[in-house]
Amino acid sequence: MGLFLVCRRADIDAANASFLGPTPFPTVIEAPLLLSTDIWVGALIRRAEIGGAFAAVARKGDARAGAVLVKAVNRGDGTSRLYAEATRGDGDRIWMQPVKSTEEAELDAYVARSVKIDPDLWLVEIEDRDGRHFLIEPVEDA
Repeated sequence: MGLFLVCRRADIDAANASFLGPTPFPTVIEAPLLLSTDIWVGALIRRAEIGGAFAAVARKGDARAGAVLVKAVNRGDGTSRLYAEATRGDGDRIWMQPVKSTEEAELDAYVARSVKIDPDLWLVEIEDRDGRHFLIEPVEDA
């Protein structure tokens, strides 16, 4: 599913045709449809609640384009994992663990450092007896 943006390239093509030859660029460019952060976070919280977990926004960032960190707390064994969104070289969006530790204090220290760099950062905390993260996008292994 994507949003199609139609670009009028006639003027650019005409200018470049004499200098570069015909342009290889398409006239229709497919761009991924991205939800605003507040809507995406709301959907994640709803998925967690439907799955029997508790989820809450621990830190609210920019509603339209803030980055998101997800902390999954396993109430069964007392461990935590932190997930951050990343982009692969091929452009696919994935989730990864920026900190390999399962100690909540170390994860909180990473979040505090990240907030200093990006004040628009969101933090969603999910507490589940099995430690599930409820992310539907691909998640890289630790």
